[in-house]
Amino acid sequence: MRLNEIRFTDSAPVEGYGPGFFRIGGQVHRGPVAVLPTGVIAWGGFEDAAALLAVVGEIDVIFVGTGAEIAPIPAALRAALEEAGIGVEIMASPTACRTYNVLLSEGRRVAAALIPV
Repeated sequence: MRLNEIRFTDSAPVEGYGPGFFRIGGQVHRGPVAVLPTGVIAWGGFEDAAALLAVVGEIDVIFVGTGAEIAPIPAALRAALEEAGIGVEIMASPTACRTYNVLLSEGRRVAAALIPV
């Protein structure tokens, strides 16, 4: 089997997570975060659509990690993102991190909005 080193573009991969934090691009971030093509920012949670809408045209899909378990997100958040042309995939945060990393490594236009476990 041939193994290749994964190369990421300008966006940083999620390297780890734990109770209340994410390690992204070598830095620890506490609380909810948005991993965007423009960088990692503190995210205000499900009520903060503006931070995610700031990258309209730069991403095709956003993975929303809802914490340790999958849970619905507010209809207003989903509607705002979808109306802006961003696909929304809801999953538990660990799954969202893995899926984000795989698609990022493929060069896809993705982002993640993550609530800690």
